[in-house]
Amino acid sequence: MGAGVIKGVSGQHRRGARRRRRGHQPMGEINVTPMVDVMLVLLIIFMVSAPLLTVGVPVELPKTAASALPTEAEEPLTVTLTAEGILQIQTTETARNELIPKLQAIAAEREGRRVFLRADGAVPYAEVMEIMGALNAGGFSDVGLVTDTGGPTLDGRDG
Repeated sequence: MGAGVIKGVSGQHRRGARRRRRGHQPMGEINVTPMVDVMLVLLIIFMVSAPLLTVGVPVELPKTAASALPTEAEEPLTVTLTAEGILQIQTTETARNELIPKLQAIAAEREGRRVFLRADGAVPYAEVMEIMGALNAGGFSDVGLVTDTGGPTLDGRDG
């Protein structure tokens, strides 16, 4: 009887030793879950911050009652006319005589030919129309004027 008790104790002791040895063996698999979690968080951060970085030129846009256009798949091609009369494609300053050739070179690599024109509210109407006429003559007939919402509706109500 005593031998059975000792044998049982020594058997438990051996199993415990095996467990300890298994725990110290290096793991042969890579745990990708934390990496996937980090990548998903980074993806969300970039998706949220990318639209905010699209156009960084400070322009005081006129306010209108028009609603926003539906969004497109690619980043919109934007021409900006500042209050100082500086002309920019996206955020790059461009001379007036180089506007159309540069836009045509950019548009050749893009799917759509839509151009958005952002003009400061202080810019005279004639200058805005001059840029729009040049865009039209250069083959850009799909020109959208960018404004801020909340302007007057001209029906007696304020927007």
